[in-house]
Amino acid sequence: MADPKIKRALISVTDKTGVAEFARALSDEFGVQIISTGGTARIIAEAGVPVTPIDDVTHFPEMMDGRVKTLHPLVHGGLLAKRDNPEHMAQAAEHGIDMIDMVVVNLYAFEKTVESGADFDTCIENIDIGGPSMLRSAAKNFESVTVVTDPATYDAVLDEMRAHGGATRREMRAALALDVFRITGAYDTTIARWMAAQMQRVEKFPDVANMQLRKQQDLRYGENPHQEAAFYRSADASPHSIANAQQLNGKPLSYNNLLDTDACWAIVREFDEPGVVILKHQNPCGSAEAATIAEAFDRAFACDPKSAYGGIIAANRTVSAEMVEHINNEKLFVEVLIAPDFEPKALELLREKPNLRVLATDGIDAQGVQLEFRTIDGGVLIQDVDRVDEDPATFTVPTKRKPTPAEMDDLLFAWKVVKGVKSNAILVAKDRAGIGMGPGQPNRVDSAEIACKRAGDACKGAVAASDAFFPFRDNVDVLASYGITAIIQPGGSIRDEECIQACDEHGIAMVFTNHRHFRH
Repeated sequence: MADPKIKRALISVTDKTGVAEFARALSDEFGVQIISTGGTARIIAEAGVPVTPIDDVTHFPEMMDGRVKTLHPLVHGGLLAKRDNPEHMAQAAEHGIDMIDMVVVNLYAFEKTVESGADFDTCIENIDIGGPSMLRSAAKNFESVTVVTDPATYDAVLDEMRAHGGATRREMRAALALDVFRITGAYDTTIARWMAAQMQRVEKFPDVANMQLRKQQDLRYGENPHQEAAFYRSADASPHSIANAQQLNGKPLSYNNLLDTDACWAIVREFDEPGVVILKHQNPCGSAEAATIAEAFDRAFACDPKSAYGGIIAANRTVSAEMVEHINNEKLFVEVLIAPDFEPKALELLREKPNLRVLATDGIDAQGVQLEFRTIDGGVLIQDVDRVDEDPATFTVPTKRKPTPAEMDDLLFAWKVVKGVKSNAILVAKDRAGIGMGPGQPNRVDSAEIACKRAGDACKGAVAASDAFFPFRDNVDVLASYGITAIIQPGGSIRDEECIQACDEHGIAMVFTNHRHFRH
């Protein structure tokens, strides 16, 4: 079937950007008859473009406050009839149905209406019915109908028609039709999520889980250069998430930048006091709280200066010029610096490094998103986001020696940080700084050895956190050999008593939290 020339177009848009100019080009250059509705028809007519009101086509007035205007066989018959099907065309002729070759529609701004805080009835009225129906009819019959949803494509459609004698090629029609089904699918998902919330029928794990994702940016590549990648923003992204952060400086974020920055930000927002986390390859190689954000950086950097090079830095307070000066004094190469805000002088100094990516979140939200999604081959795993929200008052101390107040402060600090270390995880801390980290080993003893060796002599008098219980007492023996004086761990092993006995033998205080924080 030859590409059909566009002779008749139905235009009904919420976004009026460029619609009068587009209609004029269709009419003046190609002699297209313009059919339109309501406000769109008025704008086109005021621009001096001949326009046929929709009720002249349907012979019915727009009624019920505009709820019913295009839901009519004389509209949908003109969209759905197969031009190469003699029976369809005979039926159209019998019932006086003229073909519609182009539909230009975008939908009521339901999402913006909800975001504006509009009341329930107003939101209901902004659920578009006729628009999605026309779009889907036109898209289903893309062999004959060109469907346009975005003002940004007007020029491309006109250029296509100019190049092909007033017709569009099948390739373009198919691509535009695909856009329709993506748009209407996302639109319906938005409405369903809102309606579920209004009816208090929100299920954490529904039988059918719909995710609405909008492309934020194409990425140069994925985790490795041979992998293609893109970053998509969730419709319910928390206001102070990376997805909503403003990039104030630097090159575009890479796939690995996004992964590591998110992991770093998730740890630092657990802190109550001014805190800094330095993260490399998904593991916090530096972490500290202090009286000022500059001091917190100094102490976090001191944890592991070698690993900090090329890492991500996250701060939970406004970044001061003093902190940036300290970063510069260390001649530290940083991939990303993320914080709620930046002092003007701090930002001025950071912009002296054109490649340094600087992100401002405009605040900090300890909760963030409620669910996390991870893909496996053929499916998706969904779970609650892991947070350290357990009450320390529920912790137990099964050992003879109890932690001192200073040790307890360090244990609680370490407990927040170890959650962000890849399991099996051990974190050594002193004076609210993570001085040694053992991440991601197949056995916990090796993690303990690595953490203590990184901490070095500072291990003496330090505390340790384990993200999961000790399966054997050898973990305690290793930590004790380096001078650890207090341990925090979930407990719950069948060999807890052996571990308690080992702590008592070494004079170590141990806290059971009854919560595990694996991070695979």
